[in-house]
Amino acid sequence: MFTEETIAAISTPQGTGGIGIIRISGKKSFEIATKIFKFKKNFEQIKSHTVNYGKIIDPANSETIDEVLVSKMEQPNTFTREDLVEINCHGGMVVMKRILGLVIKEGARPAEPGEFTKRAFLNGRIDLSQAEAVIDLINSKTGEGSRAAVSQLEGKLSKKLKEVRERLIELIAHIEVTVDYPEHDIEEITGKEVYDKLKIIGLKLEDIVKGFEKGRIIREGINVVIVGKPNVGKSSLLNELLGENKAIVTDIPGTTRDIIEEYVNINGIPVRIVDTAGIRETQDIVEKIGVEKAEKAIENADLVIMMIDAGEGLSGEDEDILERLGNKKVIILINKIDLVDDSLVKNIERKLNMQNTIKASVKQGLGIEELEKKITDIFLKGEINLNSEILITNVRHKNLIDMTIKSIQEAGSAYESGMPLDCITIDIKDAAEHLGQITGESVNEDVVHQIFSRFCIGK
Repeated sequence: MFTEETIAAISTPQGTGGIGIIRISGKKSFEIATKIFKFKKNFEQIKSHTVNYGKIIDPANSETIDEVLVSKMEQPNTFTREDLVEINCHGGMVVMKRILGLVIKEGARPAEPGEFTKRAFLNGRIDLSQAEAVIDLINSKTGEGSRAAVSQLEGKLSKKLKEVRERLIELIAHIEVTVDYPEHDIEEITGKEVYDKLKIIGLKLEDIVKGFEKGRIIREGINVVIVGKPNVGKSSLLNELLGENKAIVTDIPGTTRDIIEEYVNINGIPVRIVDTAGIRETQDIVEKIGVEKAEKAIENADLVIMMIDAGEGLSGEDEDILERLGNKKVIILINKIDLVDDSLVKNIERKLNMQNTIKASVKQGLGIEELEKKITDIFLKGEINLNSEILITNVRHKNLIDMTIKSIQEAGSAYESGMPLDCITIDIKDAAEHLGQITGESVNEDVVHQIFSRFCIGK
């Protein structure tokens, strides 16, 4: 699709840094580098996959732009499977933009978002699911998320799905030979054999899709909202989970008037923690806006941590807040237990009669580990084992596998209804088509464009 064009982009983030990288890919990469890179040898004499020190010179006036390290990589052993040059320069935006401007002036065009990875896909170096793993790896917020992306980038998911798709295609071929060429000396396949094989394939896909919720959580994380009356310790809990004083903490009720949100890694789960204003009836206009924002945050929460002051017991205001939570997943944190007798805490627990209740003193760090473990147990229901699990982290993949399973089930229903083999084949072809859209073997150009438009320029 792009074989006649050479593309270029800055591949490092915008801003000032020690190193900046300009990447060039395509037929004219070496030609452009020859014009602007001055080295003790001619560029043609430089060995592939080596790093070389020299200077970037403006051919128009022989001005030195920067001292650089240039990597020369000959096709097909490159990321894009095209001739590729990477210029490592100093990381100032002025320098990088000047070098990129020279590259474009000498015959390249600016790359589109994700176009280097798109070329890697179009040139057959990686499949579509592996390409999507690249952006997941870039955006991963925890070590587990990074490992899940690397697993997909290595092709573990692709391998499993391609195996299943090949079995479906073999089944289609066997059916078509049986139906269209009965005179050939080939063992016929019966409807019962097709039905049994489809059942095995369906179970295999159902097993793969089981890990989606865990994979989604590792990739996208969860929204956790801390709620409670004013001055119950919400901001202190946020600070304790973050390990820094992000929220202002005072003994004055109503100190937090706006929502404060931060990401934290809890046992491998990226958690977006939201500290809200204390929920209560108030005439203060600013505080009232804060309460409304808190209620909206609760609506979007995957989990609510409801904090109760052990010294004040379970009040009517607490009960009102609990009522507003509806069917949300809730952890009750009874705070300030260091200031009261144990009998008062037990009385609150008895009144609540709720499963996920934790006794804590945020000020002394008590109950924090138990809270983190409880969050992990609620969402992951066990430890993450990325060595043995193939986790689906992508909603597009999950939906297409669901559609594949549905097509297989419809093929089974067609057999049970007494439909002929050639009719059953229609559903099996649909199933193979859905799986092909995950790996890119049967995907249309619009879907490809939509996927790569989410990438940053330069990757």
